[in-house]
Amino acid sequence: MNLQTITHNPFGIERRKNSYPHSFFKLDWFTSNRLALPLQRHDTQNPRKSCRIEFPTLNPRPCPGISMHMKLSCWSNRWFLYLGTLSLALPVAAVDFKADVAPIFEQKCIGCHGPDKQKGKLRLDTLENALKGGKGGPALKPGDPDASELIKRVELPKDNDDHMPTEGDPLTKEQITVLRDWIKAGATWPEGVVLTARGGKPADGAAAIPAQPKAPVGPPPPPLPELPKDFVPTTAETNAIAAIAKSGVDVRLIALNGPWREANFRLLGSNITDTVIAPLKDVASLVELNLAMTKVTDSGLAAVDNLGNLQNLQLQLTGVGDSATDHIRRLTNLVTLNLYGTQVTDNALPALTNLGHLRSLYLWQTKVTPDAVKKLKEARPGLYVNTGWEAPATNAVPATNAPAKVEEKK
Repeated sequence: MNLQTITHNPFGIERRKNSYPHSFFKLDWFTSNRLALPLQRHDTQNPRKSCRIEFPTLNPRPCPGISMHMKLSCWSNRWFLYLGTLSLALPVAAVDFKADVAPIFEQKCIGCHGPDKQKGKLRLDTLENALKGGKGGPALKPGDPDASELIKRVELPKDNDDHMPTEGDPLTKEQITVLRDWIKAGATWPEGVVLTARGGKPADGAAAIPAQPKAPVGPPPPPLPELPKDFVPTTAETNAIAAIAKSGVDVRLIALNGPWREANFRLLGSNITDTVIAPLKDVASLVELNLAMTKVTDSGLAAVDNLGNLQNLQLQLTGVGDSATDHIRRLTNLVTLNLYGTQVTDNALPALTNLGHLRSLYLWQTKVTPDAVKKLKEARPGLYVNTGWEAPATNAVPATNAPAKVEEKK
């Protein structure tokens, strides 16, 4: 089908030429919002061949003299718009990872794909492990459930050798739907969350990992920062955003009614270097920045020195070390800092004590010692520091006092 040109008619409807007669339409609806409206194409001779057609966006354009309740007549005896079936494409309710997804993983997956056992060299206890995958490749492909190995395996017949889970009951249709919706929405996995096997006996008798104890009630967290109400982006910021877009990253607005933005470089991974993020120095509206799993260095973080409104900085699984805090300490409005899997040591922590709004700090799998964490918490009551979960020490089984063997006399 060759759709080349579009013509406009007085009824606010546009028809594409060089297509089937009156089979595809685009409505200029009378509203200031961009809507996705499904249109019904109907075959009067064979109703079974009727189908639903959706267009991604409808651009508002006023049409004088036509009311909201306009009536459309049939364009021909074969095709017409059936307004009675027009409906808005409403978004699917978001899947909650903690309430909906995590219980499925912990009950059905972690026993065979966790820290104690990795069938097929696959672990599903963290997002990084799931994206890394095992022998069959990445378990998840955010945004595409049909291409995700996890979905392929759980939908196989139970008698198939590749079916997951290998033991116990298969996932229910409802559970598979939850996973599909979660992956389709981008497979959001809260930062620093590590899943553990729970609920019933794990496959092959693997010992279940005890649930992490709830954090005790302590001092209240520090106050949240207030963003300036009179902030206006500069021309330099506009140019910087355009320069960053050329690298494949959109610096997006977090809300339509404000100037504040977020940038996620994580998906491009090793393609992101200090040179790529250099223009960030002019994006003063940035409040969330994800540089996880990129190739940024300590010196490259000079790009964030002037980002005084930044509240969330993700640096996990990068090569940054103690010198990174020379730049991070300037981010006085920082609320969350993730340094999981980096090279930071005890020497990095003193620079963080002056961040008065910092509420959450992730230091799992770093070189920071428990003593340094203790000192930091004493200096900053109310700061939550995540150093990962450690199994409680177990007492050694005492040796049995077996009676001495009496040598028989010959």
